[in-house]
Amino acid sequence: MPLPSFTVFDTETTGLDPQKGHKIIEIAGVRIENGEIQDETTFMELVNPERDIPLEARQINRIQEEDVRLAPTIDQILPRFLEFAQGSILVAHNAEFDMRFLEWEKQLCWGYVELPECLCTLCLSRTLYPTEFRHNLDALTRRFDLTMPEARHRALPDVLLTAQCLLRMMREHDIATIEQLREKAEYHARIVAK
Repeated sequence: MPLPSFTVFDTETTGLDPQKGHKIIEIAGVRIENGEIQDETTFMELVNPERDIPLEARQINRIQEEDVRLAPTIDQILPRFLEFAQGSILVAHNAEFDMRFLEWEKQLCWGYVELPECLCTLCLSRTLYPTEFRHNLDALTRRFDLTMPEARHRALPDVLLTAQCLLRMMREHDIATIEQLREKAEYHARIVAK
């Protein structure tokens, strides 16, 4: 089966654990269609977390409380993001982190919200480059000689960088079907689970 559409996405949050009250404060996505990044069609929204943003989070993502005070809340943003991603497979770097937040925050939306399948470029890198020590987005950027965005740790620049890394890994390793991509992206996760 040929490759489907992808929506590469990223979130910025007030902390690391949604079960401790941390919230999404930004979400962004870009579509990949027929192996091409559709960077003219992106999704980027700030989200009002209805709570303070801790200093540690503000130092990383540089999102201030005044930036999100008038922004819509997640119950408005998440359905719009899922509409943007409709008909595609989600992709994220360290997808477990972002999906944990989406799973938690979808409970705040009216009605049933189903999240699409999500593949992880961090797991994909660990499978394809097992001798490399680091697999974070900065390491992948250096490995593939990509340009580091000035606004690193903001959702949209990180999404565009992740999309480039995904396509580079797929091309370097001749991944041409969704089955191949799933196998490679899920391999490391299965090994860790054992």
